[in-house]
Amino acid sequence: MTAPSAATTHKGDAIEVNVGLGDRAYDVVIGRGLLASLGERVARLRPGAKVVIVTDATVAKYHLAATQAALKGMSAEPVIVPAGESTKSFAMLDKVCGAVIGARIERGDLVVALGGGVVGDLAGFAASVVRRGVDFVQVPTTLLAQVDSSVGGKTGINTAHGKNLVGAFHQPILVIADTALLDTLPEREFRAGYAEVVKYGLLGDREFFEWLEVNWRDVFKGGPARGNTAAPREYAVRKSVEAKAEIVRRDERETGDRMLLNLGHTFGHAFEAAAGFSDRLLHGEAVGLGMALAFEFSARRGLIPQAEADRAIRHLAEVGLPTHIKDVPGTFALDTLMDLIAQDKKVTRGALTFILVRGIGASFVTRDVEAAEVRAFLAEKLS
Repeated sequence: MTAPSAATTHKGDAIEVNVGLGDRAYDVVIGRGLLASLGERVARLRPGAKVVIVTDATVAKYHLAATQAALKGMSAEPVIVPAGESTKSFAMLDKVCGAVIGARIERGDLVVALGGGVVGDLAGFAASVVRRGVDFVQVPTTLLAQVDSSVGGKTGINTAHGKNLVGAFHQPILVIADTALLDTLPEREFRAGYAEVVKYGLLGDREFFEWLEVNWRDVFKGGPARGNTAAPREYAVRKSVEAKAEIVRRDERETGDRMLLNLGHTFGHAFEAAAGFSDRLLHGEAVGLGMALAFEFSARRGLIPQAEADRAIRHLAEVGLPTHIKDVPGTFALDTLMDLIAQDKKVTRGALTFILVRGIGASFVTRDVEAAEVRAFLAEKLS
C-alpha cells in the first residue's frame, strides 16, 4: 500500500491519525470499543467542560445511554432530532442552536455529535455559529461518517436549491471512530458508506482499490485481524482517514486538491437532491452512482480506456451500489438535474467543475466541461 503522509500512531488497540492543521490539529481515533474512553479524552482536552450531545432518534436507541455513561461526572444534556437527510434544514438548525444556548453552553464547553453524517453536519454547523463558535467532538456512528464527513470540518445544511449550500468550515477537536458502533448499522447504510471508502482508492490510491477488490467482503463482515495486519474493517477506515487527513492538511478550504474528494459528487448530489433527500437514494448510493457516471463520462471524453472504467464500475455494482440511473426507483427530469448541477458548490463564475479520471487512482479537477456536453451525456443515460 502507499505509505501514508498523515501522522499515524498505535496506542494499544487504538489507531490515532492526526489531522495536521497547526494549532487546530486533532486526532481521529479508530478502533473497537472506544466509546467508553470518550469522557476521559474529552476531560483531557477540555477539563470541566459542559456537554450537549446532539443525536438522532435512531442512534439514541442504540448508543445514547452508553455515551452518557462514558461522560459520567460531566453535565451532558441530549438533543434528539429526527433521523434522515431532511433533518439538515434551517428548522432543525434553529432547534439545535436553541437547545445548545438553552443548556448554557459557553465557549469553553462542547457539542458532541453522536450519529452519522447528517447529525455531524448539523451539530457541527450549530457549533460553528452559537456564540460565534464553540468546540465540538465527532462520534460518528456510520461508516460514511467515520471515513468521510466527520473528518475535515465541513459542516452545513441543505436547501431547496441543493445539498450543503449553507454551512461553514469548523474543525472538531476530536473524532472517535468506534468501529463497534457499525455493528448495529443496517446493511444498506453500511454499503452506502462503503462508497466513500472505495472513493479514496478510485481518486488517488490504485493499490488500495485493488486491496478492496479482494477484501471488501471482510470489510463488510468485520473480520478479525490477520497476524500483524489490522482487521480489514479497521484497516479500511484507517486508510480512508489517512487519505482525507492528508488532503485536508494541504487544502483545508477546498480551493484546490480537496475538490478531488468530490469524485462522483457533482452527479451524485444532483440525483440525491432530485430524489428529495429521501430513502429513495441515500447519500452514499448517490456517490456510487455519481462515480460510475464520472468514470463513464471520462471514458466518453477519451481520458480513460473503457475497460478501465468498466473495472471501476464493475466493483461498485458488485458490492451492490447503483451504477445506472435505472437502478434508482422512479424517474428523473433532465432539466431538474441540470439546474441542480448548475447550483453545485463547485461551480465557479458559472463554469461547471467536475472531478474526472485518467485511470483508477488518477483523478483530477477540470473546469472545461460544457453544460451542453453534460446534458447530452445525461440525456443518453436517462433514455
